[in-house]
Amino acid sequence: MKNILIVEDERRLARFMELELTHEGYNVEIVADGQSALMNLMAKSYDCMLLDLMIPVVDGIEVTKRARTFTDIPIIMITARDGLEDKVKGFDIGADEYMTKPFEMEELLARLRALFRSREVKGEDKKVLSLRGLSLNMENYEVHREGELKELTKKEFDLLKYLLENQGIVLTREKILNNVWGFDFEGETNVVDVYIRFLRSKLDDGYEDKLIHTVRGAGYVLK
Repeated sequence: MKNILIVEDERRLARFMELELTHEGYNVEIVADGQSALMNLMAKSYDCMLLDLMIPVVDGIEVTKRARTFTDIPIIMITARDGLEDKVKGFDIGADEYMTKPFEMEELLARLRALFRSREVKGEDKKVLSLRGLSLNMENYEVHREGELKELTKKEFDLLKYLLENQGIVLTREKILNNVWGFDFEGETNVVDVYIRFLRSKLDDGYEDKLIHTVRGAGYVLK
């Protein structure tokens, strides 16, 4: 079941979308402001965010900018702003789709299906993840750097895979824990730091070009 986050402060519209999406088999959560949206994105895993631009606390444009620093979740902007400049700005900062109010629910459902299909095809095509001399093969579980085979444990492999899938995006320790160790992991968050050190010793040490970077006060990024 796909999980969808609705960010909308118009209660009637949010409730309408929730009912329609739930009827179509989606699991739906609603928040009414941008700050709550960002907190939810950092704490939970969603398959898509339906985002109004004119929301309180943190507006939709800023939510998108901040979200794109730690997640590649599909974002469909839903707004009364229908100017070309607004649409271009939305796409430039990371939106996947842009819909103007009022809209037909059937169109929204169609766009959701199209987004999910494209993501699934993209995932099937990417058997090998790579970044500047580093490659990870998901079929034979092999990792190479500059052609040299690197021996990784299963958890190191999972962590590297998650970093490669989100290369260029700053990932918080909590986000990494949730996605690599799972929501039910019981332990200290410094396990992420420990495994990052393991990966650095195997993949970065001895190479002039460092790939794993620490963003002080935020988390880690592979770039």
